[in-house]
Amino acid sequence: MCDSCGCGITSTNEQSTDATVTVLKNLLSENDQQAAHNRSHFDKQRVLCINLMSSPGSGKTALLEATIDACDDLSIAVIEGDLETENDAERIRAKGVSAVQITTGNACHLDANMVHHALHQIDLTQLDVLFIENVGNLVCPASFDLGQHRNVTLLSVTEGDDKPAKYPVMFRASDLVLLSKTDLLPFMDDFSPDNVEQHLKALAKDIPLIPLSAKKQLGFDHWINWLHHQVQQNREAIQGFQSTSHEAHQLAA
Repeated sequence: MCDSCGCGITSTNEQSTDATVTVLKNLLSENDQQAAHNRSHFDKQRVLCINLMSSPGSGKTALLEATIDACDDLSIAVIEGDLETENDAERIRAKGVSAVQITTGNACHLDANMVHHALHQIDLTQLDVLFIENVGNLVCPASFDLGQHRNVTLLSVTEGDDKPAKYPVMFRASDLVLLSKTDLLPFMDDFSPDNVEQHLKALAKDIPLIPLSAKKQLGFDHWINWLHHQVQQNREAIQGFQSTSHEAHQLAA
């Protein structure tokens, strides 16, 4: 794993608990400041930013490809995060959409500073939605704010229906869970969507679950409707905040 978030620290190699906690708190604090700066860029242009998280191979890039095809009315760009290669970014560019690849080397997640540098290559003024496809990992990405407005986590039926119970931090941080690759359910007799729902409910948070298949377009309308609703909701929230701030500034003047 990586050295930037503390995930390589275990009870057998930790040298100083107090020092380690201090370093990690400082890292997260600096990251949160940069994330707030990123979010201010998105809000200024009224761009909805969505952080996509999952295990490797759950179908994040396939989801994005199908989403681009289904959303002619939305201008979309993508930031891709992987340890190496530009494979996923090239797949997105083949759809005629701007994609910036971040290769993290040995880091198992994206952070706000990486995203900030990638934003220099994206024209936010032309966008409705910016997707950030995080590194495949169900642990570290949940702890790092990137400046996103929504977290969407994919859980594929080829994994296990107990993943929300095993990785509660990731799923509790989610605004939506997509149950992906549902076209394979007939062949996965040990996977129960009902179990997934029960595990999500046990996290003491109302987390919507949308089953879908990007490959077969099963249940895809529900995802697209959710996306459009979030775009509109985000625009209204930002507009309301900007109007309130403007009125407050006028009163202060």
